[in-house]
Amino acid sequence: MRSRLSLLALTTTLALAGCSGGASTPEADSKDTQSSSAAAAESDPQSGAKTESSLDDPADADPADFKDEAADIVGDFSDDELAGSLIIGTWEGSDTQTPVDMVKQNHLGGVIVMGYNLSENPTKDQVTDLTKKISGARTKGQPVSIGVDQEGGPVSRLSSAALPFPPLMGLAATDDSDLITDATTVQGQNLTDLGFTIDFAPDSDVTVGPKDKAINVRSGGTDHEDVAGVVADAVEGYRSGGVASSAKHFPGHGRLGVDSHESLPVSEKSIEEMEDSDLLPFKSAVKAGVPMVMMGHIGLPDAKTTPATLNEKAYSALRETLDYDGVITTDALNMKAVPQNLNGGETVKALAAGADIALMPPDSGAAQKAIVKAMGDGTLEKKDVVEKSERVVATQLATAEAQKSVQAGDSDAKDPKKVLTKVADKSLTVLKGECSFAGTDSISIVGGSDKEKAALKEAAEAEGLTVGSGGTSVSLSPSTSAEVDVGTAAPWTMRSTSAKSAVTAYDSNSYALRAVAKWLKGDLEASGELPAEYDGSDKAPDCG
Repeated sequence: MRSRLSLLALTTTLALAGCSGGASTPEADSKDTQSSSAAAAESDPQSGAKTESSLDDPADADPADFKDEAADIVGDFSDDELAGSLIIGTWEGSDTQTPVDMVKQNHLGGVIVMGYNLSENPTKDQVTDLTKKISGARTKGQPVSIGVDQEGGPVSRLSSAALPFPPLMGLAATDDSDLITDATTVQGQNLTDLGFTIDFAPDSDVTVGPKDKAINVRSGGTDHEDVAGVVADAVEGYRSGGVASSAKHFPGHGRLGVDSHESLPVSEKSIEEMEDSDLLPFKSAVKAGVPMVMMGHIGLPDAKTTPATLNEKAYSALRETLDYDGVITTDALNMKAVPQNLNGGETVKALAAGADIALMPPDSGAAQKAIVKAMGDGTLEKKDVVEKSERVVATQLATAEAQKSVQAGDSDAKDPKKVLTKVADKSLTVLKGECSFAGTDSISIVGGSDKEKAALKEAAEAEGLTVGSGGTSVSLSPSTSAEVDVGTAAPWTMRSTSAKSAVTAYDSNSYALRAVAKWLKGDLEASGELPAEYDGSDKAPDCG
């Protein structure tokens, strides 16, 4: 993997912009996105009004330029509005009126859309209808934040409604900084067109490989400096795409063997001890202009029972170590690593510790009321809450301006199909065997889930391969009988392969499987660089 130290030394001023697609095809993805972009160019997704932007480049949108406007807006807030402005709420079910009512009644700063808020195979129109309804729910000048976890790969909440992207490890395998930035630019533009203002990505954790249960393929790899470069590239793309990105999960979740969705993982290292390792991707994200950093639910050596999201020392270390003055959001406060049933108390604790945004408290209404009460009894100083709100609103205003530039067509639009095809082709990584496959005109698919086998069959036939009971045997899981094993997740999941040849595509989206088919046919040399070191990774040839 080439060195990315130059990216760590970024000194230019860079400011805010900021399950796979299933059975969708590259042709449909490109056509739909281009038509979506054309329609979106006529109007602002947050308001439906004609867009006009003062920016030549959406990446030029800087929250610092909106400080005075934000102060004026926040200055008119009642205590109820002030409290709500710091909350990004969540709701159960797919009713589209519920989030609108939540924002209106509790004056929320925004909501996050999860997979369970959408139908099983949502369409773009369904998603944009939802985001348009939500965006009109807030008044007093504060734009509504509409967030989503759309990292790519296994964390892709929008399913068939959005373009299919690989996880960050797949992007890292391309070993191409410009391509990584192009990919996240396309992803950002796609989310902007769908009406989202925040993508809680990129994952900035450094994985330790098979022992990492929570992050895994979501990480850019096992090397701290390489991951730092990938994260910076991704942040740059999100800025150009118009969505606010969020580096996560500070101070680093990748070396922990416990999933914070289930319980509290505890780091053996202090934040100070991580400064030259796990913190490097967060430092590079800040230098690249990331507008948000997410605090993780991680216990530290001197606070083993307190998640960093409720730990004042962790927030202070983030501000000081990263020299960061942007927005800090918590990870989801409804996760099991955080004490539950506190009736909004978890939100007050997080804000008192140093958070600017309380993400997904168990009860948004209770959280808002708890903040108001805390301002009244002195648990939270009102001036501190005002400062947090001004920081949040300035970032929302900057994002809105960036999205106007994207929608007006001022940004350098990329062809989604070409970018995603190039990502898939350049990321395909040989784990065993030769970089170039001898080539075959027919295959039999002998292993894997029914869904993935059907997807590979479709991809193979699209590339001109015959799929039946003969030819080269291919398995989508480690197999004892197949001639070729194909991985669609982290590369170490294929360690047990006994096949003569093995590759990983990091994902099973249509572009990734088309790349596999081209390689099987002999039309593509797999050139992906393995971004991870683990027991057995030395068997992979150097095809870069």
